[in-house]
Amino acid sequence: MLVHDNNRLGVFFFYDEDGIVDEYVIKLLSDIKKSLKDLLVVCNGKLTVEGRAKLLLLTDKVLVRDNKGFDVWAYKEGMEYIGDEVLQNYSELVLFNSTIFGPIYPFKEMFDEMDKRDLDFWGITKYHKMSHDPFGTIKYGYTPEHIQSHFIVVRNTMLKSYEFKRYWNEMKMINSYEEAIGFHEAIFTKTFSDKGFKWDVYVNTNDLEKHVFHPMLMSPLELVKNRKCPIFKRRSFFHQIADFINNTTGEQTLELYEFIKNKTDYDVNLIWDNILRTNNQTDIKNAMNLNYILSTSSSKNENQGSSKKKIALVMHIYFEDLIDYCLHYAQAMPPETDVYITTNTEAKKRLIETAFEQMNVAKVEVILIGNRGRDISALLVGCKDFLLDYDYVCFAHDKKTKQLEPYIKGESFAYKCFENVLKNSHFVNNIINTFEENPRLGIMSPPPPNHADFYPTIGCEWSNNFNTTVQLADKLKLKVNMDPNKEPIAPLGTMFWFRPKALATLINYEWKYEDFPKEPNNNDGTILHAIERIYPFVAQHEGYYPAWLMADSYARIEVTNLYYMLRTINIEYFRMRGGNAHYGVLSDLRKRPIVKKSIKNKLKMAMKKYLPSSVINRLKRIKSLVS
Repeated sequence: MLVHDNNRLGVFFFYDEDGIVDEYVIKLLSDIKKSLKDLLVVCNGKLTVEGRAKLLLLTDKVLVRDNKGFDVWAYKEGMEYIGDEVLQNYSELVLFNSTIFGPIYPFKEMFDEMDKRDLDFWGITKYHKMSHDPFGTIKYGYTPEHIQSHFIVVRNTMLKSYEFKRYWNEMKMINSYEEAIGFHEAIFTKTFSDKGFKWDVYVNTNDLEKHVFHPMLMSPLELVKNRKCPIFKRRSFFHQIADFINNTTGEQTLELYEFIKNKTDYDVNLIWDNILRTNNQTDIKNAMNLNYILSTSSSKNENQGSSKKKIALVMHIYFEDLIDYCLHYAQAMPPETDVYITTNTEAKKRLIETAFEQMNVAKVEVILIGNRGRDISALLVGCKDFLLDYDYVCFAHDKKTKQLEPYIKGESFAYKCFENVLKNSHFVNNIINTFEENPRLGIMSPPPPNHADFYPTIGCEWSNNFNTTVQLADKLKLKVNMDPNKEPIAPLGTMFWFRPKALATLINYEWKYEDFPKEPNNNDGTILHAIERIYPFVAQHEGYYPAWLMADSYARIEVTNLYYMLRTINIEYFRMRGGNAHYGVLSDLRKRPIVKKSIKNKLKMAMKKYLPSSVINRLKRIKSLVS
């Protein structure tokens, strides 16, 4: 069926919590508009003045409705707005929405190809048949093969049919995502196929039927690279990691992103602008595997990454016995570095100046600061005036955890921080190159500690600091997604690399020493702990992402430790399940029908057998796995 003069109506469903129309939407609509006669945008909720202005440059038909019924009722109301008589004059009705990025390839290529096929309705991608209904809303009791509702095209033969009109007239109100799937997306294709209407999809994935249920989400690179799929899902960049690793090793989004970035002309800034503004940083980091493990034995483009950039090292030193230790790591910085060291007495200042005389750098300056606010105030008050003059800054400090015995526990925490920010000159040069190659990267820090008494940090990253951090975010007027159930990608040892303009909101705030607690201060939940956790959210607010950073030499240690910890938990979990390992541990343990009798006692016995005593004493939160 050849559609003459692009006689198509597009009904585009748009939703944004804040009513902001990002540029990815404009790119999507600008391209598809070339293949449409008319375009109607139906917006659920609200629309900013700027957003409406953007849309009106593309179409004079913009409808803003209450945020109810999800995309299904937006389509229904959109068709009612156009009117049945007018609707039937179009050769095709295109129902599509803002859950997709694209196009990678011009939509015209797709429309030209589908014009050649004798069909009543079609789409771009399909979801393969599943023998079960994971949503609990599909009337068939299973998930039939179906066109995905982010893009469905209905031709005139079906538009005019009684069956099509009845389908929409009898549409139930949609009150949840699960109902949107069960009452529309999962049944639309089968409903009309059973009535004798012919359908197909542009991206043929029949050969993947037994391979993957959701090719668009689980195999996006295959579709985009090898099957000319013009679109990709926004959800790829923040989808729950549990679902990814229940199907794959979690590689799909990173592979897709690298292909789009390096092999297409699609501007990846359109992706970052949207997902950083609208989603939680933990989900983004997990979906995109935002971990940088860099070489300590060789440098990529040695000395080129930093030669034209302004680099600084800011180091706070309070303990005299750690001056030489800090100097050792500071010597990893390149020759063009400006080094700033803060301390609190004239005597310490003289000792530091003498020790750091041997450094081969552009300059060394020791700054006297007040003994209030520790390393946090050293950075934000003592060094505020010049931070934004630099392209990249490393921040470190002498870390001594005196409240834990034996002291080696705290020393290992300091070791983990220093090794993963200032291991050696190769590592530092690779860090600078990584910033250069990833312009939306804002802050990199070592992963949280997980040894000895620090073990419960995993799963308790917020500790009792969430509310304080939210209050600080409000004070800084940050617009970010914060969730007490999702860990901040924060430098919990307060050592990190950052792009100063990514922390501009925090740096520009008028901090005073009086804002911080007096010494001695051994309390959790203070402004110091809130700032420690706010760093990555400031970067996100400024349009940059946070990531974890490790030296390859330390990554060997981290992998060993994490594997041991996970294996230990698995062993006891399977034992409590009667030795049945088929359940796995990737799903939410709290939802499994496990026998709870004596489970706490069994867990205590297992902990004594497999875990160090210092860990046992701090592992109360693990009870939540079985409660």
